[in-house]
Amino acid sequence: MGSIKLQNITKQFGEDVVIPDLNLEIEDGSFTVLVGPSGCGKSTTLRMIAGLETPTSGSIFIDDQDVVEIAPGKRGIAMVFQNYALYPTMTVRENIEFGLINKKMPKNERDEIIAEICEIVGLNEYLDRKPSKLSGGQRQRVALARAMVKKPKVFLMDEPLSNLDAKLRAQMRTELIQLHKRLGTTFVYVTHDQVEAMSMGDRIVLMDKGVVMQASSPREMYHNPQNVFTSRFIGTPPMNVVKNIFADDLLMGFRPEKAHLSLESKQEHLCFDGQVMTKEQLGAEVIYTLDSQFGQIIVKENDEMENDEGAVKIVVPYQHVFAFGKDKNRVELNGDLIEELRKFNQDSREV
Repeated sequence: MGSIKLQNITKQFGEDVVIPDLNLEIEDGSFTVLVGPSGCGKSTTLRMIAGLETPTSGSIFIDDQDVVEIAPGKRGIAMVFQNYALYPTMTVRENIEFGLINKKMPKNERDEIIAEICEIVGLNEYLDRKPSKLSGGQRQRVALARAMVKKPKVFLMDEPLSNLDAKLRAQMRTELIQLHKRLGTTFVYVTHDQVEAMSMGDRIVLMDKGVVMQASSPREMYHNPQNVFTSRFIGTPPMNVVKNIFADDLLMGFRPEKAHLSLESKQEHLCFDGQVMTKEQLGAEVIYTLDSQFGQIIVKENDEMENDEGAVKIVVPYQHVFAFGKDKNRVELNGDLIEELRKFNQDSREV
């Protein structure tokens, strides 16, 4: 078992409040990703779960046991760091075996566990090499193997792929997903990269300034953002969010791929004028940047539009339009708001 519960957690560094009041539950066996911009509190949260930082107040439960006063080594967790933290003078085998020797485990048991773990992560042929003779991906696997031999309840990973190149990062993401499925253990993974979060986690916790902005599945977070911050952070390109369409205190949002360019207005669509500024050809997709009365708009089309040099209409089906209130939280796009959109479209056509 490896469920985690953070209850009324606060964290201050001097006068600086990093986590004002955090309540979070992480299910046993889940792959939960903490994501957000630099300084949002995600790594501090992970370090408090690990016992490397102490909360200013609040409780942290692992399997219903409050672990705030329990030493890191006795919490049943293993942590994989960004810099791998391998011993450079030791071989791969010695790095993996080090913790088992400290536990005074018999050699035959150590050999059995090391063989099992190295088979899983593909390290058997590298056991006698030093870390300096390994690639970045191989060193990452050694760090994982060293964590795995502890048979922890929870794996904590703090941006473990950030030092790898793009191709290797993609490969290691796939390997970590497969490893999680094979082990069935709780993974808590920190990253600032929303692509990593969306592709790896079965649950994402998006944070900003120590506050959880939304916690949900990747699909739910993308298709049903609960606030402007989530709508803009998740998605590439980010959601278009515009104001003053028909009310000063209301923001309207739509995903670039849900908008289309047209030479005429369409019924049951939000419609307004735009001027194409740039066009990026990305193989199967075209990214348009347009100037409009509401500022810059991004539209992602599956194919290049004919006659896209001049003024065009930006059209978005009503069902793909989001509304956010003055506090930037999501509000329902109800019948009254849709009527206001229809009126806006009618007024625009009459101008």
